[in-house]
Amino acid sequence: MVDAVYSALEKADASSLDVVVSETGWPTAGGPQATAYNARLYNNNLIKRSKSKGSPKRPKKPVETYIYNLFDENQRSEMERHWGIFEANKQAKYPITFAS
Repeated sequence: MVDAVYSALEKADASSLDVVVSETGWPTAGGPQATAYNARLYNNNLIKRSKSKGSPKRPKKPVETYIYNLFDENQRSEMERHWGIFEANKQAKYPITFAS
């Protein structure tokens, strides 16, 4: 998807612009594949990939990426409340590594 945006920017003569992924993540509850295991795997791989590689179109340019969400939010809908890396009480839901 990032490369599709880069291609569109090139066609619009705006290839100097960077793409930022402003919200991505994986929920830990609320659906059949929404588990702490899958969230840990997704987010740890996302961090590792976004720190070390860009996209196939711009392999030397890491993509600035933001994980949705830092904390669970109990006031949200059932699916949206489980996207945090931490519980609402600030306890980590799974191990996550931000270091290189």
